[in-house]
Amino acid sequence: MPIAYRTNVPLELDAALDLYIASTLGERRPVNDRACMAQMLDEADLTITAWDGDLLVGIARSLTDWCYCCYLSDLAVRASHQKQGIGVELIRHTQAALGPNASVILLAAPAAVDYYPHVGMTQHPSAWVLRPGETLKG
Repeated sequence: MPIAYRTNVPLELDAALDLYIASTLGERRPVNDRACMAQMLDEADLTITAWDGDLLVGIARSLTDWCYCCYLSDLAVRASHQKQGIGVELIRHTQAALGPNASVILLAAPAAVDYYPHVGMTQHPSAWVLRPGETLKG
């Protein structure tokens, strides 16, 4: 059965949590904080999901203004379904949902740094993060 891609379909929290954990992205997301994960999913502007029958196998969760930039916050594919082009298709569907002048921007997980240039994305030389609890100087 081919993988089906869906845009902005409501997700059951447990199915999403299972995917995050099965993809290893759960190691860097608050999967033990159900309220936070539910809000992350609910407040996303654009969510593209990949399905193998009834099984959620991938997600691209983004925040966007639709015309200039789209922050692809989460790209996760279940480990059992990796290396089948699902991640690339999730990014393609994300880009296709945006206006023609919108850029897709993401921060790569350390283990995925080599993946993004492989699929055709360009590395940006500077990105800056202000983590929780950190304060600006001055």
